[in-house]
Amino acid sequence: MEYFLLITGFCCMLLGIAGSLLPALPGPPISWVGLLLLYLCPGMEKNYWILGITLVVAIVIAVLDYVIPAKGTKRFGGSKYGIWGTNIGLIVGIFAPIPFGFIIGPFVGALVGELLFDRKDTTRATKAAIGSFVGFLAGTFMKFVVSIVFLGLFISIVMNNHQVWF
Repeated sequence: MEYFLLITGFCCMLLGIAGSLLPALPGPPISWVGLLLLYLCPGMEKNYWILGITLVVAIVIAVLDYVIPAKGTKRFGGSKYGIWGTNIGLIVGIFAPIPFGFIIGPFVGALVGELLFDRKDTTRATKAAIGSFVGFLAGTFMKFVVSIVFLGLFISIVMNNHQVWF
């Protein structure tokens, strides 16, 4: 059972890192579930402080993931169409056969979304698309860093409790 929990927890860590880059998966919360599974392993030293602090961090990051792109878009004069365009553009960009589609897609999606909202003001639409794109990049970077830190914590905890596993 302990190996099942360990392997499943590690898979959650990897899925959390992927989820930090994909809009459909909540990366840090999935990584946190990996930490929880690690602490559920029999013989594992329980540290509820680490588990509690990482839970708070995962929740805050999950909330900020929705707030940052919206604030970036609004700060640059955008609308909800730009936010939706960013997310749709990311999904299309991931599957598009062009290099770096996951970076180009959100910007193009935000621009198209803003142009659908206001066809006449292309300058405002471009500015809003840039704001949405910057917000998306900031949120993605933040989620990625937290997921990587959670993975490092997972590996550190496993290595410090190596007598349990080997």
